[in-house]
Amino acid sequence: MGDKITVPHIQKMKQRGEKISCLTAYDYSFARILDEAGVEMLLVGDSLGCVVQGGQNTLAVTMDEMIYHTRAVVRGRKRALVIGDMPFMSYQVNKEQALQNAGRFLKEAGAEAVKLEGGVAVRDSIQAIVTAGMPVMGHIGLTPQSVHQFGGYKIQGREKNRREMVLRDALAVQEAGAFAVVLEGMPMDLAEEITERLTIPTIGIGAGLHCDGQVLVIHDMLGLFDDFTPKFVKRYADVKSMTSGAVKEFIGDVKARKFPAEEHSFK
Repeated sequence: MGDKITVPHIQKMKQRGEKISCLTAYDYSFARILDEAGVEMLLVGDSLGCVVQGGQNTLAVTMDEMIYHTRAVVRGRKRALVIGDMPFMSYQVNKEQALQNAGRFLKEAGAEAVKLEGGVAVRDSIQAIVTAGMPVMGHIGLTPQSVHQFGGYKIQGREKNRREMVLRDALAVQEAGAFAVVLEGMPMDLAEEITERLTIPTIGIGAGLHCDGQVLVIHDMLGLFDDFTPKFVKRYADVKSMTSGAVKEFIGDVKARKFPAEEHSFK
């Protein structure tokens, strides 16, 4: 199984040039499977608002819901680093609010780090959380909580002024003390430049192959969620079809009186 993954371990992986794997998890069962498979980081993402709750975006997810799911994931893992995703309006008001809610992830749910979206605008909040002894992962580029401001899920950093803003955000996150940063939805060359300029690991999602690590939503990579499939997703299995086939077989067995059979019954 290997040693427990810690924040310093993740940072040393960048120094060694070793790629970092990260997947989302929302419950005990999946956390256990992913952990045993060897993934280094488990992100309890607010993406659960879409793939678990069926919402159109992540904005409706609450702190209490995130704590609930994070607690379940923590119970299922032995080795991976668990990161709780701070939901919309849990850190934007002021740094005191951000500090209190970050503390809930560690104190109530057992997470070992938190993630929040934004760069320059949230620098003070990141710094406050880190100063209090709680590791922070940043998230810049296409930040899903800003979907209405962006006018949709649009690639960030193609225009010169936007590119410069993303670069400033990356540097601000690092200067504030984040141990790593997610780069989402940006041109590959911009992600490469950021990865080369930062000393902290970059974790890409829709940011190309030059990042220090990669993260995907587990429901996307397993084909469990197909309401929409981003270009950057590689589907590694079609679990939805497998599950549907199994369910249809179960229904057929029930109706044909093949299940339960004698071996499934008590005497």
